[in-house]
Amino acid sequence: MTVHFPFEHTYAALPANFFARVAPTPVASPRLIKLNRPLAVHLGLDPDRLSTPEGAEILAGKRLPDGADPIAMAYAGHQFGHFVPQLGDGRAILLGEVIDADGVRRDIQLKGSGPTPFSRRGDGRAALGPVLREYIVSEAMAALGIPTTRSLAAVTTGESVVRETLLPGAVLTRVASSHIRVGTFQFFAARGDTEGVRRLADHVIVRHYPLAAGTDRPYHALLDGVIARQAELVARWLLVGFIHGVMNTDNTAISGETIDYGPCAFMDAYNPATVFSSIDEQGRYAYANQPRIALWNLTRLAECLLPLFSDQQDEAISEAQSALAGFAEKFDTAYQAGLRKKLGLFTAEDGDRALAQDLLEAMAKNQADFTLTFRRLSDAALDTADDRSIRPLFADPAAYDEWAVRFRERIGRETQDTAMRQAAMRSVNPAFIPRNHRVEAVIEAAVNRDDFAPFEELLAVLSKPFEDQPAFAGYADPPEPHQRVLRTFCGT
Repeated sequence: MTVHFPFEHTYAALPANFFARVAPTPVASPRLIKLNRPLAVHLGLDPDRLSTPEGAEILAGKRLPDGADPIAMAYAGHQFGHFVPQLGDGRAILLGEVIDADGVRRDIQLKGSGPTPFSRRGDGRAALGPVLREYIVSEAMAALGIPTTRSLAAVTTGESVVRETLLPGAVLTRVASSHIRVGTFQFFAARGDTEGVRRLADHVIVRHYPLAAGTDRPYHALLDGVIARQAELVARWLLVGFIHGVMNTDNTAISGETIDYGPCAFMDAYNPATVFSSIDEQGRYAYANQPRIALWNLTRLAECLLPLFSDQQDEAISEAQSALAGFAEKFDTAYQAGLRKKLGLFTAEDGDRALAQDLLEAMAKNQADFTLTFRRLSDAALDTADDRSIRPLFADPAAYDEWAVRFRERIGRETQDTAMRQAAMRSVNPAFIPRNHRVEAVIEAAVNRDDFAPFEELLAVLSKPFEDQPAFAGYADPPEPHQRVLRTFCGT
């Protein structure tokens, strides 16, 4: 029996200028290094068949499964604020769509599967390191409950790719609600193709925002929906200390999922100005800038939709501005609600914003670890003796002591018992995140020694981020000074 994918092709049924038909480039000797078996089952695929040599060939792009209609999607985008009218899938090929166990349509895409008409002189390939990074971080985000693309499989190709040096090649099988981006709308808008924008918007409404179709103004409802999802998404990034690193409009998914894990990272010590990406020299995509950039990207989407709003430009602009004005409140509502949960607050009081902000400011001034501070606070909410585990995280422990007095006064005004509070806090304050030094160690072992045991172990730990896992307690520790990774790099 061969590997079967029950493919559908709604995107490939759109007009020919939405994509280029192109097959993956065969590779020398594919080897499966990781299959996400639970995800395969959820997608209606047979993990045992995918684990065969034939499955590895399919996941590497050496063999096409029956029913595939491979395409590279066209899109444009603002990259670090500069508009590029044609980008597109330069190293990714969409094989088709499947319907998962929840009835949700999912793209199956091979990333690193060879050149396409959008490759712009690139080789269309991926190195093993970036493939492992995306697999690790995307699956960690899923375990944290944050909307994200997923990783179905990683394979090595038996070939080398040339970057600064020769590196082992690999292909990632990525799963997404769709790969439609703000930049996809920009591709048509930049060409004055209003009908293309309309066809794309209609497709997105059916696929992602079906309730918009029943409204009096479906394209306005579409914009409102994308704004709401992006506001919620970025708030959730901030609540776990995540920095995307390259929030270009072509990396902003219309579905509201986190997409394109290039130079992404999680903070260790809390600092709102934190930047990891080696190409973000001006800090455009720093941790605290992410809400502002999300709104900037959404504004670019709104510009594309203006012709669908009204024939009168002034009226269309006014309506778009009204929608965009709602972003700040949506983000703030989601972020403040998340902070209250991280502090174990079941009710809302006027002083909660200041209480949370003062903790964050004390953490920033004292180089306190973001993840550990909140995780240990979960225990301190149950027993004040656990303050002893938090105080050493602050360069000046008195800064925490002063804040803790106010914190205990605040939770003392609530009726929930301490055990309930601790359980609630532990469910939103992870013990484990994919810390940079751990990810880099995994990549080094795989690339330099062909050793994937550290990769497997890290994935196992990150799959249960809210559990203590005493046997792996060291994975919760921040890096020692000599272990710190201060720069991450885009895999291209």
